[in-house]
Amino acid sequence: MDVEVVDGVSVLRLNRPPVNALDLALVEDAVATLAGLDGPVVITGAGRCFSAGVDLRAVAEGGREYTDRFLDVMPASFLAVFDYPGPVVAAINGHAIAGGCVIAMAADVRLMSGGTIGLTEVAVGVPFPSAALEICRYAMGTSASRAMLGAQNVDPQTALQRGWIDAVVSPDDLLAEAIATARALAAHSPFAYAATKQQLHRPTLAAIEAAGEIDAQVRAGWLSDDTFARIGAYLAALK
Repeated sequence: MDVEVVDGVSVLRLNRPPVNALDLALVEDAVATLAGLDGPVVITGAGRCFSAGVDLRAVAEGGREYTDRFLDVMPASFLAVFDYPGPVVAAINGHAIAGGCVIAMAADVRLMSGGTIGLTEVAVGVPFPSAALEICRYAMGTSASRAMLGAQNVDPQTALQRGWIDAVVSPDDLLAEAIATARALAAHSPFAYAATKQQLHRPTLAAIEAAGEIDAQVRAGWLSDDTFARIGAYLAALK
């Protein structure tokens, strides 16, 4: 992740060309980077994509050992965004798909300028870890089931209508507006903001903590022969 401070706001860029897909190194870096920050944050993607989600090719090539390690860190990266005590604004500059969508949902405010957004895990054949599912349930509200089970990507206007994002912004204005939004939120008492955010998130975090048995099933599903076969078929279809 690249970090640049602009007007007192830490701008974090997912920077893994060409589509900022999430691999083990990137999610580890996300956790470490957020742990070392203070104050308002904007998360965006380098290039024309926010993030296309999990790097399935890395999963397929890394096998079960890699995937097992990835499943430890990936949920931690989502929670690093969700639990960050200061303001977090997602500047969604392009496609935010699957895990990329989850990162956006973990932010406090979501602004989007283009591309599509959605949760396509079911279509690929991989289950949701509880951290991803509960964060999306928190952010998407009653449309979360439709998003997860339908597994379709939608355009920014549809995402706005469903309440997945807070505003559609022109590409030229996206980053400046995201920074201004983060600065405005940071004008509040840091203690009051963090405490209020913690209280709002408490039911979601409790649900994640209580889902140990489900997460064990999810892990077993990710590591199964059937899932690796489905990932392989999905990657072959992309070609």
